[in-house]
Amino acid sequence: MIIPLVKGLSLTFRRFFSKPITILYPEQRWECYPRFRGRHQLQRKEDGSAKCVACQLCATVCPSECIRVVTVEGPDHERYAESYEIDLSRCIFCGYCVEACPVGAIVMTGEYELATYNRDDTQYNMEMLLEK
Repeated sequence: MIIPLVKGLSLTFRRFFSKPITILYPEQRWECYPRFRGRHQLQRKEDGSAKCVACQLCATVCPSECIRVVTVEGPDHERYAESYEIDLSRCIFCGYCVEACPVGAIVMTGEYELATYNRDDTQYNMEMLLEK
């Protein structure tokens, strides 16, 4: 009975004299890890258009089904995404969409400040995903 109490108190006293690891958030930002999965972003080609080839593999592998892609075929029989939408309120940030993309059109950035007061603000369309 006394041994667990002594172990707990010894741990408390060791931590009591160590430096705290708290950061002051608005002034100091958290440095995210290199493999951190934050907000999604679509990449651009050299000509400025979206790199997405509208294969819909990202929407297929998404376990929460939060990605919607509308495919259009161009005049030279080249497919491209007319509309690309992600519902971040449903997204679980698993990264499967990034791994499934054959051309590397979608990446996950280190941006983690995604809180909003309006649920409609979590609906990201193609223009919002293309901006940096």
